[in-house]
Amino acid sequence: MENSKRWRPVHLPESLTVLLIMLAIMGLGVIKFGLSPQTPVILVIALVILWARIRGAHWDDIHSGIVDGIKTGIIPIFIFLLIGALISVWIAAGIIPSMMVFGFNLISVKWFVPSVFLVCAIIGTSIGSAFTIISTIGIALFGIGTTMGIDPALVAGAIISGAIFGDKTSPLSDSTNLASAIAESDLFSHIRNLMWSTIPAFIVSLILYTVLGTGAATGNNLGKIQTTLTVLNQNFTISWWAALPLIVMFACALLKIPAIPTLLMNIGLAIVMIFIEQPHIALSKIAGMIETGFVAKTGNASVDALLSRGGISAMMGTVSLILLTLSLGGLLMKFNLIQTAMVPLAKRLKGTGATVTAAILAGIGVNIFVGEQYLSVILPGKAFKSTFNQRGLANLALSRVLEDGGTVINYLIPWGVAGAFAANTLGVSTLAYLPFCFFSLLSPIFSIISGFTGVGLKRQTPVTNQSN
Repeated sequence: MENSKRWRPVHLPESLTVLLIMLAIMGLGVIKFGLSPQTPVILVIALVILWARIRGAHWDDIHSGIVDGIKTGIIPIFIFLLIGALISVWIAAGIIPSMMVFGFNLISVKWFVPSVFLVCAIIGTSIGSAFTIISTIGIALFGIGTTMGIDPALVAGAIISGAIFGDKTSPLSDSTNLASAIAESDLFSHIRNLMWSTIPAFIVSLILYTVLGTGAATGNNLGKIQTTLTVLNQNFTISWWAALPLIVMFACALLKIPAIPTLLMNIGLAIVMIFIEQPHIALSKIAGMIETGFVAKTGNASVDALLSRGGISAMMGTVSLILLTLSLGGLLMKFNLIQTAMVPLAKRLKGTGATVTAAILAGIGVNIFVGEQYLSVILPGKAFKSTFNQRGLANLALSRVLEDGGTVINYLIPWGVAGAFAANTLGVSTLAYLPFCFFSLLSPIFSIISGFTGVGLKRQTPVTNQSN
């Protein structure tokens, strides 16, 4: 910080004190008092700025920290706005209602919850984007589940867990590529090595969803399901034609087309479908849907509540939280609070089990304090790389730990980018679905077990000198 002549290096006790105060404020605000995450985060930002000024930081340093933090989220923010537009036009074009109708007819009522987990996992692996799965297929499956009378938090947990599994195991996933790149490991070797923790977490999650889902939908709701089917058929265009946008999405994934052009193409295709189905619809009405969301007027209160969604404005709450958490993250990085807490810890560790556990806890900690999943991979990756090498652990061991403690946990943080997005999209609070997001909860546990037992823990290959 060139402009801060009075600035002194931050030491570990001070760093931990500031971080723990932050955690207490955000935790009490969201969990104890039930506040929206924005308010506690603003308070924490104000306190961090006050602390920085007292220590001699210049306003230019504070501003640059905020700007640097927000820069990392510009693309995700733009994607979220496009997803808001996509949801509204997909409902208006009958795409999501069609998925609900076909889902009612294809998915077993008895095995609905585990089926949701499997479907989201399989399609998520093909697409490589948990956000896309949650905001498209996830909304349709959520509508089916709530119509059946199943606990919305359980359904949301199954949707999010399946989407995270797909995102984690897909070579098309940004987060998977990032973890591999940070640890300097081969992408496909990284994905294969993930299976040591991912497959056990997947199997246990599937068992839990099967147990909890059995009997969750009762016969009393069959009449409600039939009523919902009738309402959907009467008020929306239900046809197999609605599968076209999904096919386009798969094609874009296979061709490795980035998220922004993929979403724009799908929004454009849905608008064309709306005009085909409703030739006389005013352009201003479609524009209104994109801006403020689709408002269902079927006369059925439950269906209207399920399908009145989307729009750019509906994403602004999530966007505001992302801007705040990224600003906080930028300040923590600028003043070395996170780095100061992690690096000494990494250097003092003894044993592979402790090293793996600490790296996972560091990823969880970054998610809690910063709320940004990419930084939860980048910061622990940089802090622990040398320690993993000193322990004789391969880069693949580090890349797996970064996934298990980083990307999957962000969905469990109310003020996290992914957690806020999922809660806003499905309409279930992060704390409500957290106990049912089994895959995210189990992945770090199995990774820690691997660290202590050595099962599946990749070690460096000894280099032998061969003389000619």
